[in-house]
Parts: sequence; C-alpha cells; structure tokens
Amino acid sequence: MSKLLHDKLHCGRYLLPMQGEGFRPLVMGGLNVTPDSFSDGGAHATLDLALSRAEQMIADGVDIIDIGGESTRPGSASVSAAQEMDRVMPVLYVLRDCGKPLSVDTRRPDVMREAIAAGADMINDIEGFREPASLAAVSDGECALCIMHMQGEPRTMQADPQYRDVVAEVGDFLAVRAQAAHEAGIAAQRLCIDPGFGFGKTLDHNLALLAQLAALQDRLQLPVLAGLSRKTMIGKLTGKPVEQRMAGSVAAALVAVKNGARIVRVHDVAETVDALKVWAAAA
Repeated sequence: MSKLLHDKLHCGRYLLPMQGEGFRPLVMGGLNVTPDSFSDGGAHATLDLALSRAEQMIADGVDIIDIGGESTRPGSASVSAAQEMDRVMPVLYVLRDCGKPLSVDTRRPDVMREAIAAGADMINDIEGFREPASLAAVSDGECALCIMHMQGEPRTMQADPQYRDVVAEVGDFLAVRAQAAHEAGIAAQRLCIDPGFGFGKTLDHNLALLAQLAALQDRLQLPVLAGLSRKTMIGKLTGKPVEQRMAGSVAAALVAVKNGARIVRVHDVAETVDALKVWAAAA
C-alpha cells in the first residue's frame, strides 16, 4: 500500500490506524434508518430494528458504524433536517457508548452540529462539505470528516454523468475540498476522502476510479474510504438484484483494498471482515 501523510485517522473519541505493521483495512457498516433505503428496503427504519442491526454488526467485527437518515440513492427525494434528525438522533444517543466509532451520513450543517454534540465521531458528507455552513459546523472538536465527491444531486445524478477525465476531475474536487477544510482550521489527521462510487458516475467511470484508487490516494496523501456495496455497478457486472449482490460486493471491497483503500463501507459486515482477514494474512 502507498504511504499516507499520517498513520492514524483522528476520529472523535478514537484514533484509527490507517497504515503500519499489522494494519488491516477497516470495515464501516452502513446503518440506514430510512424507510426507502436502496440496499435493505427500510428493514432497519425503526429504533428497535436499527439497534438490533447495530448489535449484529458489532458481533460481526465492524470497525465503524455509519448512520444515515436520508436516502441518497439515485432518484431519491430530499427530506427535511427535522425528519433526518428524528431518524438519526435516537439511534446515535443509544449507540454512543457501544464501543465503536459512530459516523453520521449527512449533508446538512444543522444535523452535523446536533450529531457532534450527541457524540458522533465522524461526519460523512456526500456533498464534500460544499454547503457554506458545513465546515463551520464541524471545524471545532475532533470528529473525522469524510469528504465525498458527487456530480449533481441524488435526484438526477445518474441521468447523464459526463467527465473528460473522471480520475483527474474527482481528484481535483477532493483536493479543493481538503484545502478548504485546511483553511477552516481542520487538521489533515481528521480527513479521509471518498471518490463517490455511483454518485454521478457510469459503470466505466466507477471502474476507472476503482483501478486508480492508489493514484488518488497518493495525490492527496489522505486515506480513501470506498463504498461499493450492493450498488448498481455490482448489479450491472453480475446481473444480480440488490438482495443477491453480497458476493460481488465483497469482491469489490477486496479490489478496493488491494488498490489502496483504508476503509470500505459495506452492508455485509461478517462476510467482508472474513474476506479481509484472509486478504491481510495472504497479502
């Protein structure tokens, strides 16, 4: 794996290893508390179901739990900040002492502030903290930031995505946003980057980014978080519906870590953890 500027990601209450002897790429488990999630059809939309799923992920060896209260699948409609907080905050409050770092997947500064106050260790923003108030909302404190690239917005992003050079353009965007975070006083140790697989990209765009993760990471010297699990690209490559994309998703996660990713965001936690144990032993 390529070398990073820092050995650890400062993630709220936790210091997460990103390289070094014995390092294993980390598994982030997605916990979607929305009624219209693309990956699980709202199977964890109530508090009891969400907590049960979180407990299972912890038993399966998850490293980070990522809580999302707004569906950002292609074609999805926006929800209000109040709706998003109503979904996310009860789960965050109950899980904050579970022993695992908690990430909140949000693009709203108001939700970011409330989540950090409630104990979130990471803010995962699909808009790359472009909203003017976002960096101000997260600049104080010690939470990690995941800066993601997205072309367009969820409702229309897959209509006709276009790039001259997808790897260069995604890298340019992430570099600009990382610099904006630096200018807001946010230490590089708090940052990771996500090329945004499936967020305004065709299959060819996604495959190009996957092949060039190491180059992207080398350019910014920040750890890459890759989220490919159950996405449309997996369906196109395998011909399988969402509920049958586990094997393809695990394979994609292994390719991502082979190409340098330090964190993979997944739905099939147990299977991915096992696969990475074998990968780490044999690499």
